[in-house]
Amino acid sequence: EVAQVGERVNNLARAFNVREGFTRADDRFPERLMTEPLKGGASKGQLITEEDLKVMLDEYYTVRGWNLDTGIPSREKLVELGLEYVADQLGVK
Repeated sequence: EVAQVGERVNNLARAFNVREGFTRADDRFPERLMTEPLKGGASKGQLITEEDLKVMLDEYYTVRGWNLDTGIPSREKLVELGLEYVADQLGVK
């Protein structure tokens, strides 16, 4: 039950951002993580490439039940969470 509450909150937050014009293109790491290798720790010398980001977003969106191209929560996911009214407001088919 607690996990479902968290999932509802996450999807409501995403829906709010979508309503305000955010898209997949806005889901990015700080530029520094993608241009400067990390200086320490287990990931020293590594950076995140555009391809890495694409793969991570695809996996995350799939787990969340969001559209891979847009990042908009699917109607199915929103209905499952009792948020059909949100799907209607977003015009999700």
